[in-house]
Amino acid sequence: GFLFVPAVEVKIEVVIPEKERSKEEMSPNGKASPLVYKVNGTARHYHLEEHPIASNPYHNPKDVVEASVCHVKDLENGQMREVDLGCGKALLIKENGEFYAMGHKCPHYGAPLVKGVLSKGRVRCPWHGACFNISTGDIEDFPGLDSLPRFQVKIEKEKVYIRASKQALQTQRRTKMMAKCISLSNYNLSSTNVLIIGAGAAGLVCAETLRQEGFSDRIVMCTMDRHLPYDRPKLSKSMDSHPEQIALRPKEFFRMYDIEVLTEMQVAAVDIKNKTAVFKDGFKMEYNKLLIATGNTPKALSCKGKEVENVFNIRTPEDANRVVKLATSKNVVIVGASFLGMEVAAYLTERAHSVSVVELEEVPFKKFFGERVGRAVMKMFENNRVKFYMQTEVSELREQEGKLKEVVLKSGKVLRADVCVVGIGAVPATGFLKQSGINIDSKGFVVVNKMMQTNIPGVFAAGDAVTFPLALRNNKKVNVPHWQMAHMHGRIAALNMLAHGMEISTVPYLWTAMFGKSIRYAGHGEGFDDVVIQGDLDELKFVAFYTKSDEVVAVASMNYDPIVSKVAEVLAAGRTIRKRDVE
Repeated sequence: GFLFVPAVEVKIEVVIPEKERSKEEMSPNGKASPLVYKVNGTARHYHLEEHPIASNPYHNPKDVVEASVCHVKDLENGQMREVDLGCGKALLIKENGEFYAMGHKCPHYGAPLVKGVLSKGRVRCPWHGACFNISTGDIEDFPGLDSLPRFQVKIEKEKVYIRASKQALQTQRRTKMMAKCISLSNYNLSSTNVLIIGAGAAGLVCAETLRQEGFSDRIVMCTMDRHLPYDRPKLSKSMDSHPEQIALRPKEFFRMYDIEVLTEMQVAAVDIKNKTAVFKDGFKMEYNKLLIATGNTPKALSCKGKEVENVFNIRTPEDANRVVKLATSKNVVIVGASFLGMEVAAYLTERAHSVSVVELEEVPFKKFFGERVGRAVMKMFENNRVKFYMQTEVSELREQEGKLKEVVLKSGKVLRADVCVVGIGAVPATGFLKQSGINIDSKGFVVVNKMMQTNIPGVFAAGDAVTFPLALRNNKKVNVPHWQMAHMHGRIAALNMLAHGMEISTVPYLWTAMFGKSIRYAGHGEGFDDVVIQGDLDELKFVAFYTKSDEVVAVASMNYDPIVSKVAEVLAAGRTIRKRDVE
């Protein structure tokens, strides 16, 4: 039987110390760790060693440390402990009488995994829900690209010893084994085995997964962006990030594993009969397998004066950087109390002279978080000097010498504005597929099955531009335009390009960060009919359960870790949480 007793469970308080919380917004992937190779005698390509030092017996033994970390009886089954080996820490876990040791920090943003959730052989990050296998260290759910280093554990005279390479202890991340291309020299430029359109998380994880699975043929990614893949959710949360700081992988990584990225290249059409992508500049590329991972295009305002200067969608690092520059000590108007709009508003309050948010609904996030949570968030913003103009929209943008001067609302109110950021939603970037024969629904989403396959053999789609069957909600076709989901889609697509027959079953997990605080969310709350709230909304320390009839379909929390990760693990195990369990 399944017992979920939030009345007890919710009272377990795990408070993140302030300094750790601030780290949450730091680099996505730190610096790539140095890598060591060995030639794999039989294959014609190289393999990356998973444990660069520990697995090489001829390496300097000074690079390996062994330490006694505790007594066998110090840990109960199902317990985790962070232990110090002198030159770095490890996470020690006891499950079913066995001990396991691995990296103690989530490779995504460095969250302390000891504060996460251990269940059935995996640990889930308390911040953003990434999951790691405790016996291999492999990443099993996202976000993030790297796995955890795994360390040897041995027991002697009732004492637990851990043996680890100093390098792994210091980097706290491990790139899974990856194949290299057999040879690029004999390629015809205009044909590739795998073509990936789009270079966000879905496209990159697809390419990396193919290499991890030993695929050694040509992979080409193309993007309209001028940068290699980067952490786009960062743009609205820390707006002065430079592309290098938020790159998901360094340049050398793409060279090392022969993942070719064509930047500033837009696909204009796909010819499925001839398996060819036609680019805007006329260039054509043949493919064997295709992944469509083009994401979304932000909606623009359609009011009078929409072509005025200094009105932005935040889409690239350049957009974000430019907005910060223009907003400093000036008046900012944000149109749309969306995740993007609210994150930008929060970021700019300390820098701008004034920040105003214009929104059609009466409360921010009402559809997503419900009215009560939305109001609590709104109050937090108002306490930080953000002005709200609700239940109205923009009727005109007024200029002076070509530059934005005022934003006129339908309510008749005129707001002074030097810069305007538009966050009123997005549409799937799938226009180029109109005549292709690839199945697209009425809203423009590419329709895929549980293997991320479209209706056309060999053509897959992933990320924000797709609808797929969500196991959690009885395989209802949904669009989940979030970072974790894009990663997972990319992985599933790659495995099925290699005919693994792998179906997607993951619990959506997302977060938003404002004023140094995070709201975490797991599940799929679309169509919820009630919200059960525990904790204190005014104190911004709460957990909200979203229910539909008598079932919990989603959960959100603030300052209540690791409750959202706990619920995500319960839902991932296929168990149902009833409304009465959380009331």
